[in-house]
Amino acid sequence: MTSSSNRLLIVKRICWTLALLALAIPFVFPFLWMISSSFKSSSEIFGEPSLVPNVWRWQNFIDVFTFQPFARQYFNSLYIAALVTVLTLTVSSLAGYALARMRFAGAGLLMLFLISALMVPEEVTIIPNFFLMRWLGLMDTHVPLILLPVFGPQGIMATFLMRQYFLVLPKEIEEAGKMDGLSRLGIWWRIAVPMSRPALAAVAIITFLFSWNLFLEPLVFVSSLDLFTLPLALNNFNDPYGLPLWNLQLAATSLAVVPILGIYLIAQRQIIESFAMSGVKG
Repeated sequence: MTSSSNRLLIVKRICWTLALLALAIPFVFPFLWMISSSFKSSSEIFGEPSLVPNVWRWQNFIDVFTFQPFARQYFNSLYIAALVTVLTLTVSSLAGYALARMRFAGAGLLMLFLISALMVPEEVTIIPNFFLMRWLGLMDTHVPLILLPVFGPQGIMATFLMRQYFLVLPKEIEEAGKMDGLSRLGIWWRIAVPMSRPALAAVAIITFLFSWNLFLEPLVFVSSLDLFTLPLALNNFNDPYGLPLWNLQLAATSLAVVPILGIYLIAQRQIIESFAMSGVKG
């Protein structure tokens, strides 16, 4: 009886695995096609469909860096996304902890205001932000690409997620910290932050992806080629007639997804834990 049950369980697992693989094909195929086409010539990309290139053109990845300052643009996206992530984690964890644990006049109204701000599309605020940054003399710099995500809707969403996570933390641990002489800031740094690593990991991934894929703000605030980020750079692989160089665009796009995959593989456990625990208490 036990042997029969084990065989049935194995058959069920195999069937579920095959079903999940079949469902994953529509999502994985575009990614595989992008990787494959990055090694093809432009004519072969629009020729007979095939995932395996007839001739592997490694020269595409060299041409990406010679066509424009792609290495500098790659670095721009990396350091901007990293800086935005660090600043967002700091601000959102502080603000989220204050909203979850500190009682002050207007806390409920402030939370309502923050949630309402999430409903405002960034296209609505881009013009006022443009005039503000021009008045501050920050046009054609990376400063708007750093400050606007941190204090904009993305930062507000991160604050809301951190608040929800801090709400479920046991207050007894904080009370023990107070008895040991910790200040409110010390409790946040020594107790709340270490216990919220899953939420911090999720916020870090979401923030990094948001900043990495940002297109509208760089398009508005940046005009120098050396200051371009990857979304602008990928749109700039064109021939003299303005037509896309698909082989170079796909090669550059393949390089652009490497940091995202790496970060997700490193932090995927914390992300899953955070999504499982978020929203437990509101």
